[in-house]
Amino acid sequence: MSWNPNEKDPWGRKNNPPDLDDAIEQLRKMFFSSKSGGSGSSGGSGSSGGGVSFKFTWKYFSYLLLILFALYAFLGLRIVNEANREVVFTLGKYNRVLGPGLQFHFPVIEEIYANENISKIRTFVLPTNMLTKDENIVDVELNVQYTISDLKAYSLNVEDPEITIRQAAESALRHVVGENLMDDLLTSGAAAISSGILLRLDEYLAIYESGISVQQVNIEQRQPPAEVIDSFRDVVAAREDKERLRNEAQKYALSIVPVARGDAQRQLQDAEAYKQKVMAVAEGEADRFIALLAEYKKAPEVTRERLYLDSLEQVFSSSTKIMIDVEGGNNLLYLPLDQLMKREEEEDE
Repeated sequence: MSWNPNEKDPWGRKNNPPDLDDAIEQLRKMFFSSKSGGSGSSGGSGSSGGGVSFKFTWKYFSYLLLILFALYAFLGLRIVNEANREVVFTLGKYNRVLGPGLQFHFPVIEEIYANENISKIRTFVLPTNMLTKDENIVDVELNVQYTISDLKAYSLNVEDPEITIRQAAESALRHVVGENLMDDLLTSGAAAISSGILLRLDEYLAIYESGISVQQVNIEQRQPPAEVIDSFRDVVAAREDKERLRNEAQKYALSIVPVARGDAQRQLQDAEAYKQKVMAVAEGEADRFIALLAEYKKAPEVTRERLYLDSLEQVFSSSTKIMIDVEGGNNLLYLPLDQLMKREEEEDE
């Protein structure tokens, strides 16, 4: 025998869906039905029994509300770590930032929008190529370390903080590198360039109100493009040779110049001493001549004879050989005074 869907199913159940009114009636009977359970009971006893049942049901309903409230409060408790901060939205709008410790928020109506570790040092590496002031291309690898200084600004003011700081770092890098020569970037000027990038990056992030604090900026790698790196190495080697030769020249100059200055100072002192000596001798000769002139005026003949004898004495005292012309003959007498004096010294001994 075939089964008709409009009739009862083979298991004896109706095919019709449950009636909503029946469901509501069942709930009403569950909470507000009389304890006696019979509809035909007397009015007085039925009313009294219904009151007791209503009070008994309300008591359990209060317990249920208390349990639900306790569960709601429990769900709203949060423990925030020491290094973390949490941004709370109330009905979709910013409300507050939760600090470390045991905190509470209202579930359903409040939402934890952001939870970040503000003490964590975040880092990223930015590889790129730049054009320097002298129109040379250089490959640069920049390392940036930063932290979150304001979680509210970090979460709400910029759409993607990581992309924002990367783009700001690249902009600062291009600006600072474009103001410096390639030699400065590749040699000792890299530290100053890193400081300039840090200052400019801080300015950009402050304008954006991004809530990011840059801790350190380092240029980890800087080199010319691979196509010209061999030629650049030759230039660097030549520059190093130039610096070495310059240092050697400075070292030689430091060893020679003091000696030359000492010799010059000594010669100046000798010249000054000779000057003083000559001036003193000249002044003495002048004074002697003036005194001799006074004596000559008193006795010209005697003075002239005395001068003649003094001159002969001065000449003969420095000569060891004397030639004597014999008057009236053609012979010259030779007197070896040095030999005669030597013989007298030997006889005295």
